[in-house]
Amino acid sequence: MVRSIVLGVALVATLGVASAADASGRFGGGGIRRNATGGVTAGHVTGSRGPLGSTDVHGRRTVTDGQGDSHTTSAGAALGAFGGSATRSGETTRNPDGSASHQSGFTATGRDGGTVTSTGQATRNSDGSGSFSRQTTGTGANGGSYARTTSGATGQGETRGTRVTGANGNSYNGQTTVSNGGITHTGGCTNASGQAIACR
Repeated sequence: MVRSIVLGVALVATLGVASAADASGRFGGGGIRRNATGGVTAGHVTGSRGPLGSTDVHGRRTVTDGQGDSHTTSAGAALGAFGGSATRSGETTRNPDGSASHQSGFTATGRDGGTVTSTGQATRNSDGSGSFSRQTTGTGANGGSYARTTSGATGQGETRGTRVTGANGNSYNGQTTVSNGGITHTGGCTNASGQAIACR
């Protein structure tokens, strides 16, 4: 997945070096063919360039084997006209017994330097049960940070943990659990020295 993100960044960087005088527009292409495993291999790529210089590109590839297995990968990236960029990639596998797995991630940087990154995964078993998790972090251009973890599974509900820290060092840390038994939440705030303070 990381390699797909790097590829997306490289593609957008290539688009971004074109001069501002280049015409805006879109491009796209794709194809499908039978493969040696009895399935098909299909893919496409699209991209665009805005009149002010923004660029984006996205690609997807799917391979099947004729036995019910399939594997799809995708990646995309974008570059803003006045700064900022984003990349994303994902991968999904499906099996003949109905089980499947997915993982994806993205990262973005604002023109002012703030960043956000998120990765996640999900699994479905052949009996229909499953689980998932995601981790997201962010950093402000002028300080401060954000972190959230989310996870869940069939019959176990969902748990979310959040931590937010301001530029002054004050922080909030909390956890929420949602299940058949109801909703529970715990949380509190501390200052830069780790002393408990009122949450506002």
